Amino acid sequence: MSVPVIHVVDDDEPMRTAVERLLRATGYEVRTYASAGDFLLAPPEPVPGCLLLDLQMPGPSGLELQQALQRHPVSLPIVFLTGRGDVSSSVRAMKAGAVDFLTKPVEPAELLKAVEAALARDRSARARRESIHDVQAHYASLTARERSVLDRVVAGEPNKQIARALGITERTVKMHRAQVMAKMHAGSVAELVRSAEQLKR
Repeated sequence: MSVPVIHVVDDDEPMRTAVERLLRATGYEVRTYASAGDFLLAPPEPVPGCLLLDLQMPGPSGLELQQALQRHPVSLPIVFLTGRGDVSSSVRAMKAGAVDFLTKPVEPAELLKAVEAALARDRSARARRESIHDVQAHYASLTARERSVLDRVVAGEPNKQIARALGITERTVKMHRAQVMAKMHAGSVAELVRSAEQLKR
């Protein structure tokens, strides 16, 4: 499994160096950037990680970078760092999905705890995306008839009603239904319903 990459974006060089040393000593891989622009010029690889982001920097601010990253298909969880306790900014950051908002100088234990929380969120988001991708691949393998049966099974219709609606025998419905369950890797109707819900996201 990939070692998580922590991206540190901060215009304060001593701060960047201190955070990098702490994270490397803990076993993380670290990339540092002196500005939001530098980060955008070197997009991160699609590996687990998070972003430690300074709030106030020359050029685009941390909040502006957060907004820009929301338009990316896969965004990294963000922990904000700031030299000033700015309540309105912290509220905006948290509403936009930030994991935490820490005030400098930050305690090492507090920083590591926030990073672990961000990485846990990243793992969860990646697992969710992978699950949705798998469900989409399973759904793509269904025939048009099987998709019709899936829709009606998920809607709670009994086999007899499905047969009547589709103009086929109940036995044929059962056959299609078994195929749907197998192709969708569903062990029960409840699992099939959950998969169908994922397809809507």
